Amino acid sequence: MFETHLDATYAWFGLALVSVAAVGVVATLPTAPPPDADGAAHTIGSVAEGEYVATAEHGLAADRMRLTPRTIELTSGGGSARSTVRGMAITPVSPGGSGGDPRLRRVLNGVPARTAFEDPEAFADAAARARTRDHRWRTAPQRLTVRQVRYGGHRVTLVG
Repeated sequence: MFETHLDATYAWFGLALVSVAAVGVVATLPTAPPPDADGAAHTIGSVAEGEYVATAEHGLAADRMRLTPRTIELTSGGGSARSTVRGMAITPVSPGGSGGDPRLRRVLNGVPARTAFEDPEAFADAAARARTRDHRWRTAPQRLTVRQVRYGGHRVTLVG
C-alpha cells in the first residue's frame, strides 16, 4: 500500500527539471521592449522632409544613443534598435561640453541661426563638420529635439 513506484519518482524528477529550465528561460527574457528607433526616425524624417521650418520633440526610453547623418541607434535593457532616417542627411548635435560646436547646440535649443553665427557660410560649415565627426555612443536624453533651420540659402536639420 505504501510502496514507492519507480515511474512516479522519474515523473517528479522530470517535472522538477522542466520547471527549473522554464524559470531559466523566463529569467533571460528582457524586462522591457526594445527602444523605439523607428518612431524617433519618423519624427526626424517628418521635420527634415517638411516644406517649412519646424521643431519637434520625441521622447526616448533608451539608455544609450548614436546619431549619424542617416541613422539613429538606441539601446536599453530591452535590447537594441536601429532605424534609417528618410530624407536629407541630418546634422547630429553633440551635447554641451562633448567637443561639438556650442553654436549649433544654441540653435537647436531655439536661438536664431543669424544670432549664433556670423553669416550663412559659417553656419553651413559648422553643420558640415558636425556631420563628418565621429558619431559615438552617448547617454540618451529623455527627449530628442529636431529642428529644421534655414539661414541664407542653407537648409539644415539639427538633431540632438
